[in-house]
Amino acid sequence: MNTTKTYTLTEAKRKLEHYCVYQDRCHAEVNSKLKEMRMIPMAIDEIIYHLIQHNFLNEERFAKSFARGKFNIKHWGRVRIIRELKFRKISEYNIKTALKEFSEEDYFTKLNYLATKKLDFITETNVYKKRKKLADYLLYRGWESNLVYEITKALIP
Repeated sequence: MNTTKTYTLTEAKRKLEHYCVYQDRCHAEVNSKLKEMRMIPMAIDEIIYHLIQHNFLNEERFAKSFARGKFNIKHWGRVRIIRELKFRKISEYNIKTALKEFSEEDYFTKLNYLATKKLDFITETNVYKKRKKLADYLLYRGWESNLVYEITKALIP
């Protein structure tokens, strides 16, 4: 016996409204949620249109809040934020807009803070290995390689 719940168009709209209100979503997330709910393509298009019309779904707003959150909370750099937004099929225009959510000054302050904090936890005595560990950590978090190498050389002479 198949126990998968089916939804009417109205029920699906309400469910997706709540889904979008809880947290900003991108079109890809909403689309996959609707497919998960086993909605037909015509219904998916209609529901997405409804969500956009009533401002539940706004890709620019999503990109901005995503970039802000990942920068402030997860301490990601531009490279990682761009990669994640592209993965979510966000347009170049919206990615550029999202990256304006933090200033250059905040960006360099955050990088310096992150590098200094991580350096306190690196116990390596070999200077080159210590630099590599710090650089790997910062690169993984999506900071630009030229900035990473500048700061590692400045912090570990």
